[in-house]
Amino acid sequence: MPTFARPSAAGTATTERKAGRLIAVAVLASLLASTCCVLPLALVLVGVTGAWMANLQALKPVTPYAIALTAGALAWAGWLVFRPARACDMADGDCATTRPLMRRVFIACALFVALLLGFPLIAPLFY
Repeated sequence: MPTFARPSAAGTATTERKAGRLIAVAVLASLLASTCCVLPLALVLVGVTGAWMANLQALKPVTPYAIALTAGALAWAGWLVFRPARACDMADGDCATTRPLMRRVFIACALFVALLLGFPLIAPLFY
């Protein structure tokens, strides 16, 4: 019968940091994937303006790679956040962490990424 090492608090924190970084990569890659519509709008909302934003269309060939990076980062982060906990001694209380905040952050970011990636598909309906 295999024995499992108890996850330490440091191990859980490392996993959450890694999942947080992957979620950030997914959001940034989805912004890159939606350069035609959402990225110029986001830049204008931040205060960056100029005619140079028309040059963002040059990033159009990168879109499939950015979508693949987004999907991969979200899948890996989802696996880190939602994977089952390892077996450990319940008396210590180390197993009591369920990461509910990280799960909510992941779900919110996944919905945001879905909105970003879906926006270029529905944008032509509005003009």
